Amino acid sequence: MTSAASEQHDRRVARKVLLSSLIGSTVEWYEFFIYGTAASLVFGDLFFPEFDPLVGTLLSLSTFAIAFVARPVGGVLFGHFGDRLGRKSMLVLTLTLMGGATFALGLLPTYDQVGVAAPVLLVLVRLVQGLSLGGEYGGAVLMSVEHADQRRKGLYGAVVNTGVGWGLLLANLLFLIVTQLPDAAFRTWGWRIPFLLSAVLVGLGLFIRLKVTESPDFQAVKESGEVRRLPVVEVMRKSPGLVVLMCLAYVSTGATFYVLSVFSLAYGEDQVGVDKSTMLGLVLGGTALTIVAVPYFGLLSDRLDRRRILLAGITAMAVLPSPGSLCSTAATRC
Repeated sequence: MTSAASEQHDRRVARKVLLSSLIGSTVEWYEFFIYGTAASLVFGDLFFPEFDPLVGTLLSLSTFAIAFVARPVGGVLFGHFGDRLGRKSMLVLTLTLMGGATFALGLLPTYDQVGVAAPVLLVLVRLVQGLSLGGEYGGAVLMSVEHADQRRKGLYGAVVNTGVGWGLLLANLLFLIVTQLPDAAFRTWGWRIPFLLSAVLVGLGLFIRLKVTESPDFQAVKESGEVRRLPVVEVMRKSPGLVVLMCLAYVSTGATFYVLSVFSLAYGEDQVGVDKSTMLGLVLGGTALTIVAVPYFGLLSDRLDRRRILLAGITAMAVLPSPGSLCSTAATRC
């Protein structure tokens, strides 16, 4: 095979892996976010009915937050075995785990049916979701970046990152549809539909993911016999400061995103008086914007300094919520 033909083949493989990672990431985030949407809109009444409505909503959202404790654990666990056994096998496993947990959520009994066992089961299934997403997200980005050439690593990582937006968009779109049902029907069985439909998406994701090749970087390490016994320990021993710094750098992004995409649904309806459909529509609009913006800045990071783009984004997030807060206050007073 000539050099040009080999390069063209590598690009085709890289694009196939990129598509697989994007679809897998979209499915995982869809399943993650339908929980958050349901937690804001209906879980408080169904799983914590003995409490004041506001307290019930906060307890419901706290079960959403439990996954954020599990995600780092999942990232370390699946990252360790990804470095030991391969990226592909771990991505198949995380997608399967997330799919099973999400489908189970659609079948969970409520508090009225089984009492306190209902919120306990809710928490357990949510923990599985958090563990699987912790492994999926980092693994999918890594798989795509390791297949990309040096000039497109930022773009490929960013395209996979749009799976967050696609997943949220799909989750809110389905909930926007089911919330059109009569309230009694929505609270009885309508809210279960997005969870049960996840089985179709998981099947599609697995079909595509099983056809991709293993990461060339992992293959090279495996063939050289340099696979480490405890890769996580080595990373923390050699670069602990960098790991902590990058974790802290992501805090502002994660906090801002989840306040706007999840907490705002409950806040808008309970405190500002905006109906469910309107709030979901607003989140959909913002999400569509991120799907366009993320690849643009990923491409820009391949041409400019990534650090400057990150700092500019964090600064913008610190400034932009202020006008939003003023609008919310004005709406409340009206």
